Amino acid sequence: MEQAKAPPAKKRKNPYMAGVAALNFKPEQDWEIEEARAMYNSAKFPFEVDRILFEDCIKGMRKLPGGSVDLVVADPPFGIEFDGRGSQYNRKTDLVVEGYKEVDGDYDQFTLAWISELPRIMKDTASAYIFSGWTNLKDVLVAVDKANLTVINHIIWKYQFGVFTQRKYVTSHYHVMFLVKNPDKYYFNKIEHYPLDIWDIPRTYRPGQQKNGTKLPENVVFRCIDFSSKPGDLVFDPFMGNGTSAACAKAKFRHFIGFELNENVQGILDANITAVHAGDSYVPYHTMIPPAEALAEKYSAVKKIIKDKQTKAGGGSKGAKKQGATEDLDKFR
Repeated sequence: MEQAKAPPAKKRKNPYMAGVAALNFKPEQDWEIEEARAMYNSAKFPFEVDRILFEDCIKGMRKLPGGSVDLVVADPPFGIEFDGRGSQYNRKTDLVVEGYKEVDGDYDQFTLAWISELPRIMKDTASAYIFSGWTNLKDVLVAVDKANLTVINHIIWKYQFGVFTQRKYVTSHYHVMFLVKNPDKYYFNKIEHYPLDIWDIPRTYRPGQQKNGTKLPENVVFRCIDFSSKPGDLVFDPFMGNGTSAACAKAKFRHFIGFELNENVQGILDANITAVHAGDSYVPYHTMIPPAEALAEKYSAVKKIIKDKQTKAGGGSKGAKKQGATEDLDKFR
């Protein structure tokens, strides 16, 4: 039986040169600080935002208006009788606030119940990032499928340590499901030329500080916010914990709303959020891309392009070349 011929491979319009695309990259959408501040200040919502409500998130979500949330960041309970006070976590138990609520009942039913509430409150352009350990990943994926959410990426967040083991490998990663309500309309701002689905971000330590179980590092939450929302958007967290999502949203000129069951942490939440001023961590995205000088050191093709542009700009004279070598290379991007 004759096999069908494979279609001819597409030829590149221009030959591939390592680093050149990175040199030419610009974020798809970008705002200067005052532009972002204006978007934050002018945002309007049909209900009160920038608050955390102490109630069950499933019941609470049913009270939120439909199509009101731009971004969901959710780090649900572990479902392993965790309270953050075990000796394996190498922390002072008197600094872990009591009252951490674990799942009461079947984890799969709990997971299905809260994830099923997300599509109604999400805008068509909204995304959700759900964090999960490997032990509960199956329950999360089943619930996502039943809720008709679409998986865009299965991200792995790798951190720098894990609980010591004797007869298995140490777990030092988390699964992050990047989900959307509408795969044709979701918002995604590509602020990096080559964003990988492996996030190598260390966990953060807070010695001497009170805490509610564990917390996500700010740099992990910032990444979700930067890629999947705009200044002035609303970030929703159904399990606020230490209020990291709220504080990160505020620091990036986003608004927030969420739920938390442990009323004992209200003081911690208030302190963590009050300590942040709106826009504290916001920078225009073009300032976050690698500088041309760093790309020139890494890629010979980039170094040659910049050298040619410097020579052309300086008219080819030795003096101009010397002067150009000391200038900000980013102007030659």
